[in-house]
Amino acid sequence: MSPRPAFTPPDPNYAARVAASFARQGIMGLLGARITRIEPGLCEIRLPYRPDLSQQHGYFHAGVTSTIADSAGGYAGFTLFPSDSAVLTVEFKINLLAPADGDLLIAVGQVIRAGRTLTVCQFDVEVEKAGKRSVCAHGLQTLITVAGRPEA
Repeated sequence: MSPRPAFTPPDPNYAARVAASFARQGIMGLLGARITRIEPGLCEIRLPYRPDLSQQHGYFHAGVTSTIADSAGGYAGFTLFPSDSAVLTVEFKINLLAPADGDLLIAVGQVIRAGRTLTVCQFDVEVEKAGKRSVCAHGLQTLITVAGRPEA
């Protein structure tokens, strides 16, 4: 990823708001994913391997990879949203670069451009196996700020 710009979140409680929203996502709990890093314009999500998250060759399923990538990008953007708003993904494109063959998936979303209504993020997903990491997916995402509708 290219160097990311410095962002100042409009909500000083952005990290708590992101963590609370993440905790309400049933799919993240079902998968066993957890946020391991939240910064203005950045979010990292990790997911340990389980056989029930795999496809027929034993790799992490592309749907699982895409799911944590979408959330990593979405929450990276959400760190920069006003406190009285919600986040929704408008679209995302993911390139699966290599099989997600490993013990751990790590998705990192970063904001490229934060707008008043639309925010553009990029994400990379790495897979870790035997202590070595490699990029298995890369993508781009557009988010919309749903103003006046806080997520509580």
